[in-house]
Amino acid sequence: MLRQRALDKIVPGIRSKEGQYLWYKGWLENYEAEANLIRLAKAKAYVLRNSTPVIDEGELIVGKPCYRELSPAEEEEWNSLKDLVGKALPRTGGQASHMAIDYEKLLSIGIVGIQEEIQNYRSKLELHKPEDMEKEIFYKACLEALEGLLAYSENYANYVRKLAEACDDPKRKAELLEISRICMKVPKYPADTFYEALQSIHFVTFSLEGLYQLGRPDRYLIDYYRRDIESGILTKEFAQELIDCLCILFNEYVPRGLAVGFMVGGTDARGRDVTNELTYHFIESIGHTRMIYPGIGLCYNKNTPRDILIRSCQLLGEGLSHPALFNDDTIVKGLRHYGLPPEEACQYVHSTCVEITPVASSAVWVASPYINLVKILLELMEIESEDGDCPEFDGMDGLKKAYRNALVEKIRVEVQNQNLLQMERYHYGGDPLVSCFVNDCLAKGKDVDQGGARYNWIMPSFVGLANLVDSFMAIDELIFKRGRITLCEFAQILKYDYQGYEDLRMEILNRLPKYGNDEDIVDGLVGEVTAWILEEVGKYTTYRGDRFIPSLFCWIMHEQMGSVTPASPDGRKKGFPLGDGSGPAQGREKKGPTASILSSTKWDHYPFIGGIAVNMKFGSKWLKGDALDKVLDMIETFMERGGFELQINVVNRETLLEAQKKPEAYKDLVVRIGGYSDYFVHLSPAMQEEIILRTEHEI
Repeated sequence: MLRQRALDKIVPGIRSKEGQYLWYKGWLENYEAEANLIRLAKAKAYVLRNSTPVIDEGELIVGKPCYRELSPAEEEEWNSLKDLVGKALPRTGGQASHMAIDYEKLLSIGIVGIQEEIQNYRSKLELHKPEDMEKEIFYKACLEALEGLLAYSENYANYVRKLAEACDDPKRKAELLEISRICMKVPKYPADTFYEALQSIHFVTFSLEGLYQLGRPDRYLIDYYRRDIESGILTKEFAQELIDCLCILFNEYVPRGLAVGFMVGGTDARGRDVTNELTYHFIESIGHTRMIYPGIGLCYNKNTPRDILIRSCQLLGEGLSHPALFNDDTIVKGLRHYGLPPEEACQYVHSTCVEITPVASSAVWVASPYINLVKILLELMEIESEDGDCPEFDGMDGLKKAYRNALVEKIRVEVQNQNLLQMERYHYGGDPLVSCFVNDCLAKGKDVDQGGARYNWIMPSFVGLANLVDSFMAIDELIFKRGRITLCEFAQILKYDYQGYEDLRMEILNRLPKYGNDEDIVDGLVGEVTAWILEEVGKYTTYRGDRFIPSLFCWIMHEQMGSVTPASPDGRKKGFPLGDGSGPAQGREKKGPTASILSSTKWDHYPFIGGIAVNMKFGSKWLKGDALDKVLDMIETFMERGGFELQINVVNRETLLEAQKKPEAYKDLVVRIGGYSDYFVHLSPAMQEEIILRTEHEI
C-alpha cells in the first residue's frame, strides 16, 4: 500500500508550496534580525514550527512534506511574497546538500547535546574580538534553527497522539502511540533503540530539505539493531519492515529525475570488511520496495561475502536498478590520494549518483559544472562558422594539441565561474541547521557556506568522453591517414548532420575502431584525455581554499548536452545524447562485456573521486543459472582492474519497446541512466531511445 501510494504520487519539488509560502513569510517577518545568517535561521525555524504534520495510513516512520492546497488568501499572499522576496534576496548560486551529515553524533548525543556543545563554544568567546563576534552570530543562528527542528518534532508527536486517541483499530492505535512517544524523544535526545534511531535519522534528513544521503546506515545502526535483537524487543522481520518503510519515504519527498540514497558494505580504517546483518537487510529492501529511491550502493572489496554479491546480482537480474556496485579499494585509494586519513577515507558516500563525498565533513560541490567535451572539438573545427574559414592542424598531434589548449581554457573559465559562486555564497548564503551536523563547523564557528566544513572540494564533470575519443579516431583515420576527406569537408558534413553522407556515417560507426572493444589504439586516447583533465583541474584552488577534483559521469546531462550539440565525427547525429558515462558510447561495444570492461579499465579511475559511471546492459536470462557465475567473475575482474563503479541494467529490448507502446502497463519499470535510476515511461523520447540502443550483452 505504501509503495503504491508513493508510486502514484508526482512529487513537485523538494520544498512544497506550503514550505515555500512559510519560508517567504519567515524571511520577511524577521527582517530586523541582527545578521543575515540569523535571519535565514529564523526563516528556517518558522517553516519547521508551522509546517503541517502528515502521516498516512500504515506508515511507521514519519516526516514528509505537506502538499496541501493553499487557501485563497494564502495563495494570494504567496504570489505577492514570491515576487517581493524573489527581488529582495541576493543571488546565492552554487550547490548544497549532496552529502551525508554526522548521524553518529545525532544518535549519540541528540539535539540537546549539540545545543550544549554550542553553548560551550559560546562561553569561550571574547565578543570584543571581530572574529568572535562572527562566531557568536553563527552560534545564535544554529540555536535558532535547532529550536525550530525540535518544535517540528514535537508538533508531529502531538498530532500523532491525537490520531491515536481517535483511532478505533487497537493495532494501529498502539502503533500511533509508539510513534508519538518516539517523536517526543528523538531527535531531541539520544536514540536508545533501533526504531528510535531510524526515526531520528529520517526526521532530521527530511527536515534539512535537499538531496541529503543517509551515509552508511549499516555501520551506525548495527549496535542498536544487535542490542534490540538480543534483548528481544526487536525481531528481524520488524526491522526489515521498518527499513522498507524508511526506503519508501524517499519517494514521498524527492522529485523524480534526481538521486538520493545510501551505501552499505565496504571496509574500516584497517581495511577489514564491515559487512553485517544490516547490510543484508538494506540490500533486501531493494526487492521489497522496487522503486527508484533510495539509490543503494554496495561497496565491494576483495573480502565482500560472495553471498551478498550473488544476492545483489539476483536483484539486478529481476530488472531492478540497484544496487550499484562501487569499488571500495579504488575509492579509498582515491580519497587517500587527496589527503584523507584512513579513518575518514573508508567513510564515504555516493552523494547522489556516483559522486564521492566524505561522510559527516563535506561541503563539496559535485558536478560543478558539467563540461561538454565534444562541443569543444566541434568549436575547434568551426563547424558553425559563417565565414567559411577552415582551421588547419599539423596532423593528428597538432589537432590534439589545439584541443588540449581549448580544454585548458574551458576549464579555466569554469573554475572562475564556480569560485565566483562560492564567493557569493560566502557573503549571502548560509545553512545553520546543516552546519550543526557537519565537521568542523561548530568547532570553527563557521557556517558551511563560509568554509566551516572540513572538505570544500569542487568537482567538475566531463561529459562525452567516449564520443570524443571515437571522434579523434574518425578524424585521424579519414583525414590524416587515408586522406578520404579534408577537415573542412568533414566540418561541412557535420554542419548538415550527415545529410547525403549516410554511407560515410555507417562506415564510421561500423568499420572504424571504437572505445569499448579492447583496442589499444583507441583506448589509449582515453588515457591521454583523462590525463589532460587531471593535470589541468589539479592546478586550481577553490574560493574556500580547497581542491578541484574531476569526475566523468553525466546524470541526465548526456541527453541535455547532446540535444544542443551538432553532429560529431564519431557518427553521432545532431541532438542525440552523448555517451552515458565513462564507458563506451551507446551500442558501440561489439566484442562482448569482457572487452568492454578491459577497455573501461585501461586508465586510472581512482583520481576521479568526483565520480565515474560505467553502464552495462544484459538480457534477463543472463543473470540466471550458470551465467550468473560468469557475471560475478566479470564484476570481480572489473574491480581487480581498478574500476570505480559498475551499473548493471537487466532488461530486454522487447520489454522497453513494449513499454513505449503501453506506458500505463509499465509504470514501475525502473532503468539505470547515467549514475541514477528513473522510471522508463517518464523519460523523454530521446532518453528512452538512448537506453534502448545500449548494447545488450550476452554471456
